[in-house]
Parts: sequence; structure tokens; C-alpha cells
Amino acid sequence: MAHPPCLFYNVFAMRVRIGVIDSGVHAAHPHVGGVAGGVAILPDGREDRDYTDRLGHGTAVTAVIREKAPAAELFAVKIFHQTLAAPIGPLVRAIDWCVANRMRFINLSLGTDNLAHELVLRAALDRVHAAGAILVAAHEDGGVRWLPGSLPGALPVALDWDCPRGEYRTAALADGRILYRASGFARPIPGVPMERNLKGISFAVANVTGLLACEKGVGG
Repeated sequence: MAHPPCLFYNVFAMRVRIGVIDSGVHAAHPHVGGVAGGVAILPDGREDRDYTDRLGHGTAVTAVIREKAPAAELFAVKIFHQTLAAPIGPLVRAIDWCVANRMRFINLSLGTDNLAHELVLRAALDRVHAAGAILVAAHEDGGVRWLPGSLPGALPVALDWDCPRGEYRTAALADGRILYRASGFARPIPGVPMERNLKGISFAVANVTGLLACEKGVGG
């Protein structure tokens, strides 16, 4: 089933708080237009106030969400520092930070295929669910089952290159959950072909987060 773009986000999406767990954000980027706040979770689990993005991935992901829900309150939660990799501890701390700070949506444009982390991520998802939040993450990509997006309690996303960037499609999974399918293209850059810009499952997740945040804002 295809779902058309949200048309009323400018007025109604303001209340929606979205935590973006990634490499931080360059808040002054014109496609981001500032954020409401954020935190960096260091590899040893300590918190730091410098959530500036030095890798670019988090900024691109945040720009996609901002495009879809421009009035939402965005919070950068930085766990990637030198590379796009982090221990499981900071990821769980980041999820818990989002819960403690009342995020309605938690965007995870990342994942792990390490099944040793399943139990701790299931417990984190239980805390997300208890708080009434929604964690959006990749379900599978290229035959790889990603955690936590493939676990019960997460909102699962898959790539659909044929889906327009302003829409998402849904299908039923075997466990009864709804799978959300979306474009993997990032926010367009004038003069740069879409195929040469950043793309992939990370941006399908961000597209879904932004569109759903818009809808939840409309619905109150």
C-alpha cells in the first residue's frame, strides 16, 4: 500500500520530538536549519556537549528528516566519532537518552548484524515501548538481518528504490508487524545527480521517520 506525502506538517508537526542517533549534526547546514539540542555519547559511555558532526552522515540523515517534518524538534545524539562504528554500550546509552528526554521518534540509520547484542537491544526496545516512543530502524538489506530494526518493538524499514521520496509503502511481515518501504535517496543537492549523492538504507529509514513524524504531528 502506498502512502502519499503529508501536506500539513508546517502547522501541526511542531510538537514532535525526534532523536537522531548518528554521527552528530552540523546544525548550521542550510538543509538542517538548526536543532533543538543534543548530546554526544563517548565510547566509554560518558556524555559530552559537543555533538558536532565531523563525518557528514548524521547531517545528511537529519536533513532528510527536516525536509519531511520541518517544524519538528530535532535532537542530535552522537555516537559515531572517528568512523561510522561504535560499541554497543554507547548505542544503548543513546537510546536511553532519547527515552529520558521524551523523544517521540528515535531514528536509527544504523544497525548491527551481531546476534550477541540481541538481548541488550531487546531490553532497550522494551524501554522505548514503555515510554510510548517509536524507534525506526532498518529491518534487512541485501539479505542481512539488522538489529534492532528486525526485532519486535522496532518499526522496521526496507529499501524501495521505486518509491517516490515523498512517500512510503507498507506491507505485512510474517510476524504481523507492518514493514515500511521507502526511497534510499538522500535530500537532493542542486547540480548533483541523485545517483552520485549519498544513498542507501540509512536514508530510507530517515525518510520514513520524517514522514511518520509529520503524520503524528497532524494527528496530535
